[in-house]
Amino acid sequence: MPDQRIGIISTGSYLPKNEVSNEEVAERVGVTAEWIERKTQIQSRRYAAPHEATSDLATRAATAALEQAGLTPDRIDYIIVSTSTGDFPQPPTSYVVQHRLGAYGAACFDVNVVCSGFVYALELARSLVGLKPDSRVLVIGADLYSRILDFDDRKTAVLFADGAGAAVVGRVPEPYGILGTDLRSRGDAHHLIRVDAGGSRNPATAETVAEGGHFFRMDGREVRDFVVDNVPPALRALADRTGHDLAAVDHFVPHQANGVMLGEVVERAGLANAQTHRTLKKYGNVGSASVPVALDEANRTGALSPGDLVLLAGFGGGMAIGASLLTWGAAA
Repeated sequence: MPDQRIGIISTGSYLPKNEVSNEEVAERVGVTAEWIERKTQIQSRRYAAPHEATSDLATRAATAALEQAGLTPDRIDYIIVSTSTGDFPQPPTSYVVQHRLGAYGAACFDVNVVCSGFVYALELARSLVGLKPDSRVLVIGADLYSRILDFDDRKTAVLFADGAGAAVVGRVPEPYGILGTDLRSRGDAHHLIRVDAGGSRNPATAETVAEGGHFFRMDGREVRDFVVDNVPPALRALADRTGHDLAAVDHFVPHQANGVMLGEVVERAGLANAQTHRTLKKYGNVGSASVPVALDEANRTGALSPGDLVLLAGFGGGMAIGASLLTWGAAA
């Protein structure tokens, strides 16, 4: 169908109700609230309630996206959940989400590309719709980091939080839709962001738990260097391949890793003309949910207009980079 493209039909998000201030985190970590804001530009974040798991956050975000699209769960053909903090080692979290939604006609699977995962899942969704043009794909990025943080580790504990974002992907009319995607993986840097225990290499034991092996770890300085050195070239390559200039981008929706680092990425990539959407000030770094949460906020506040050029960018553990350029518009 030459008059059709594949794009985002609707968006949704969910942030837990429990707002946690810098003062609360600073007291646990042993720094000051001013130090946290100066180093990260984060002022608060949300933590899930004790009864909430990743699938609960994901289901709420998915419901919001479905409602905006005017779709019932039975109209969804595929559900992709991007998460590195699933409910269980198995079954996939997407199956729990499917059950909660009642979307039993959908084929489901999870992806784990940490903070880049939503963009990877978006490209998978585009491929699936390309194979089955009338299908609709529910793409969800959801993470619940508060359960795997070591509050003795200020490098991570001040940054990460919980949330979920979602999008429905399907056919959209020309000239709207996804123009191109760039996915990059660097396994030689896999050690920079990690959870050391709980998998097949270091199974759960009393010793691994006592040693904190199930906590999230990150080599902050090396991660920063990787991001500022590698993300801007990936964004420029995507723009060149799609015949666009980054100076023409209207909206930049990046992973909400760290506010100071985002400023460096924007400067090095030449995105000063774009409106950079930032949610980390109030939500912190919500992992794979960062990009869809920021996109949903931009969408629901009316910041995005039909025809706007929107650049999505995820980056983080793996190490991985995922970028997608699209023309914002409505569903067919």
